Amino acid sequence: MAFFAAGLRRLAVQAPPKFFVCNQCLRQAPRQPANNLFNLVRSRGYASQATAETPLGPLASRMPTGAPAQSRTASQAGKKSFPETSSKSVGYWLVGSAVSVFGIVIFGGLTRLTESGLSITEWRPVTGSLPPMCQEDWDSEFEKYRASPEFKLLNPHMTLSEFKQIYFMEWTHRLWGRFIGMSFVLPTLYFVARRRVSAKMAVNLLGISSLIGFQGFIGWWMVKSGLKDDLFAPGSHPRVSQYRLTAHLGTAFICYSWMLLSGLAVLRTHRFLKNPADAAKLIEGIKNPAIATFRRSVLALTGLVFLTAMSGGLVAGLDAGLIYNDFPWMGGNLTPPSSELWSKFYSRKEDGSDIWWRNMLENPSTVQLDHRIMAMTTFTSVVALFIYSRTGRLAKVLPKNAKAGAHGLLGLVSMQAALGITTLWYMVPISLGAAHQAGALALLTGALVLCHRLHVPKPVVDMVKRRVQDAARAKNHGNKI
Repeated sequence: MAFFAAGLRRLAVQAPPKFFVCNQCLRQAPRQPANNLFNLVRSRGYASQATAETPLGPLASRMPTGAPAQSRTASQAGKKSFPETSSKSVGYWLVGSAVSVFGIVIFGGLTRLTESGLSITEWRPVTGSLPPMCQEDWDSEFEKYRASPEFKLLNPHMTLSEFKQIYFMEWTHRLWGRFIGMSFVLPTLYFVARRRVSAKMAVNLLGISSLIGFQGFIGWWMVKSGLKDDLFAPGSHPRVSQYRLTAHLGTAFICYSWMLLSGLAVLRTHRFLKNPADAAKLIEGIKNPAIATFRRSVLALTGLVFLTAMSGGLVAGLDAGLIYNDFPWMGGNLTPPSSELWSKFYSRKEDGSDIWWRNMLENPSTVQLDHRIMAMTTFTSVVALFIYSRTGRLAKVLPKNAKAGAHGLLGLVSMQAALGITTLWYMVPISLGAAHQAGALALLTGALVLCHRLHVPKPVVDMVKRRVQDAARAKNHGNKI
């Protein structure tokens, strides 16, 4: 007993003061971080033998220690930064949004062809989402339309039931536009906030969102031009400004193209990274100097297709398709008389210095001739591009998907030319007019897809190279083992 008592006395004298602590003191003492086991052990006096460099000796590597401040800062910065690639779901969503824009462009053409666009005389972005809900509301809307130039000059005998038909066409068109805006802007905010997209794609999404809002403003700006008497010459057909109509159409085409190319870029990036070896071979084929001229030709052709479609917007705005309904002739000749094409009637300056450009943009005869020339130029250019892709050295080095794109473009331009000619012959019936507008956007789609297949951004090329190098290093490491 004396031996054990002496041992306890020596232990009490030599032990650290914190070794023996009552329960009350333990409860009052500040708690140590649970994840810092080294500090917890040292506070109890167990780490007196450990050095600062190697706490707890060989167990240090197994002990969870607090991360250094620099590591925590880097980790937090990594969570806040944008990823290198966008989520695959973003690509599908962008392509789906482009399909929706394609649909509203066609429906907008139907709205114009049925002369329904001026039926709603006010722009109410929020409250206008609901149609008239009672007879009193319908009477109020009809009374506003009765005060418009279109009703006074074209539809003085229109009944309320007939008004409801054109009203619902325009209301559906506007509601579809609101849906596109909401279904794009809200997911954009989510994807950007949750870092589901790359930094470049985030800028693209915010730019498209701004363009959608601007498109809504242009739409009302266009409709407003058809509600003013002072924009029409005495006795003329009430219509919206052909300039504003073309701007509205052009903005829709740009919005569609932006969405489509962005979506295709995301999906292709994921496809490339899934099989980087095959992607590297395809990229090398695209970078072949022999197809540089072909690539530039496709880019120029895409611009020509867009400009031809915009000239078609001028034709639609002036109802120029209702004159000279024969092809290839125009009144028995290839072109109308020069006095008709360059009429002084459209000049607004005494010296006639604006006669040439005003006739090209405001004279229905000249506008239709311009559209015919551009359309035939586009057709022959696509045919020449297709022949070029099948001849010489280019036919050997051009990737298969680019050849398929050129072939598809030839089919689209042939269909569009046939639609344009028949639309003229039958004096622009609603079905053919809408199909011709759809064909213009389809042709632009084919040109954009071909451009996309011939160009790979440098960041994507760099990612593919890194994946190939990583795969090669992993293979070499496996062989050594």
